Amino acid sequence: MAIKQKAVKVREFDTNRGYVVGGFAGAAADALTLFEKFEQKLEQYDADLKRSVVELAKEWRTDKILRHLEAMLVVMDKQFSFIIAGDGNVIEPDGPIVAIGSGGGFAQAAALAFYETGKYSAKQIAEKSLKIVAEICIYTNDSITVLEIG
Repeated sequence: MAIKQKAVKVREFDTNRGYVVGGFAGAAADALTLFEKFEQKLEQYDADLKRSVVELAKEWRTDKILRHLEAMLVVMDKQFSFIIAGDGNVIEPDGPIVAIGSGGGFAQAAALAFYETGKYSAKQIAEKSLKIVAEICIYTNDSITVLEIG
């Protein structure tokens, strides 16, 4: 049973270098713990997104407690986007579309199709894609929160 009709799985981080947003898939409590760790890394490394991501992945992979957390994170700013997984993987996507979670493949395909038309804003692409996924994937709902990088 999946009960998460109003779950907000995105978060914003305000840094001295600009705005960073993040999202997660997986266990909410685990992801929120990882977001706290990520925020600490942003502070520790003066909002250097790349360094913060790599250091979080290293700690997540090697820490006795953290390595058991089950979540996947996406973080991005105006310049970079990264997918971070508990197995130590840090992925910088090749293209402009990033998606994770049970409906991630569907979301990425739909978003890419909308993106290639050139007719929609990033916010519209995210909303339209997730609405399509909510109709296909039983683990994705249509209660959508979109954060924009200013």
